[in-house]
Amino acid sequence: MKDSLVAGLQKSNRIDIDVDRTIEFMGEECRVYGTPYLLYDIEMLCRDLLLEHSDDGEDSVGTSVQLDHTGPTLQGMWVEITVSIATVKGRAVTFDITARDALEQVATGTHARFVVDLEKTAARLKGKRDKALQAIN
Repeated sequence: MKDSLVAGLQKSNRIDIDVDRTIEFMGEECRVYGTPYLLYDIEMLCRDLLLEHSDDGEDSVGTSVQLDHTGPTLQGMWVEITVSIATVKGRAVTFDITARDALEQVATGTHARFVVDLEKTAARLKGKRDKALQAIN
């Protein structure tokens, strides 16, 4: 991680809410931005901000999320997500989150990520994969 990774950094992204980001289970007239898609978009924005301040061979993984999705965003509208780094403790980073559409705030929350070394993570996952294969054989 670079020394530039500090509390207070922010990043925003405006996303057009197309049919693929909406729920369908309430019918066509009620297509709104689905919470799982909102969460995915938040995670990717936090990750993108971290990558701007990461060294080669580093990435991050999500470790926790608290999300209040408080308002619907209709298909065809946009939503703007803003993430702000609240704390940096070693490789653990927490973010404050807000999201709003053209009319209102639609979400708030927090998200935590952990900066990982890709080679070490790949080796750890290979070890777990090998153990899992042994367990089922």
